[in-house]
Amino acid sequence: MPTNVQRREQAKRKLERQLARRAERAKRRRIISVVVTVIAVVVVGGGIYWLSTADFGKSDDTAATSTTPKPIQIPTEVKALPKRPTPLADPVNCEYRASKEPSSKEGTKAPEGTGVSATGTQTATIKANIGDLKLTLDKSLAPCTVNSFVSLAKQGYFNGTSCHRIGTEGLQMLQCGDPTGTGRGGPGYAFDNETWPELTYGRGYLAMANAGIDQETQKGTNGSQFFIVYGDAQLSPDYTVFGSVDEAGLKLIDEVARAGHDGSFDPSPGGGKPNKEVKFESVTVE
Repeated sequence: MPTNVQRREQAKRKLERQLARRAERAKRRRIISVVVTVIAVVVVGGGIYWLSTADFGKSDDTAATSTTPKPIQIPTEVKALPKRPTPLADPVNCEYRASKEPSSKEGTKAPEGTGVSATGTQTATIKANIGDLKLTLDKSLAPCTVNSFVSLAKQGYFNGTSCHRIGTEGLQMLQCGDPTGTGRGGPGYAFDNETWPELTYGRGYLAMANAGIDQETQKGTNGSQFFIVYGDAQLSPDYTVFGSVDEAGLKLIDEVARAGHDGSFDPSPGGGKPNKEVKFESVTVE
């Protein structure tokens, strides 16, 4: 039977082990905090095209370390496209400025920006490995954006590119349009947002990703990257809506979302590369 001295020694050793474990856990937390901060600085400094939302930080997808994707809930109701509070003048003039980085595809040219129509719609088809996505491009919402998208499609800019990011919690969207697959690629030019304060987002919307306001020029940073909202999207009105995706195409994207992602964009801006690849074979405009 242990003596009082032995019991005190055992208790002392136990306390020392507990304190050592606590110190090690605190050290790990400090290291993780520093790494997260550095990553955030690199992402912002690198001009990555991203989407932010207050709810996005709640994502706990662990596709990078788990073989079983977390089940997700996807709204089924397609939201009707918004209308501008005040129609734009028709036609409009668009400014396509040379960006700091060259085009991710050699030979890409900015579109003509004079006398761009601000009425009517155009249809486009993305032929992808998962099936066809039918798009309706609305000039009355974003004539300069539609003009750019059509120009890039006709130049074959999107052909052979893969969608590099999908979000499944908080912000349910598929992000595409970057030939580099890193979130940093663009067409070699930039243009302004075409938004308004009351703008909200919903299932079926086609919208532009951007890197915020350029701090030197104080102008927009839209390029070639866009995203398709297939579910919830509690976003601030900072992303230009320029069309919609058909319901059959959305169901194809739903299956991509259910397969999860690798978590490579967590914790900010969130999401990751889709586990089920989405690769564009061609984008044609009618």
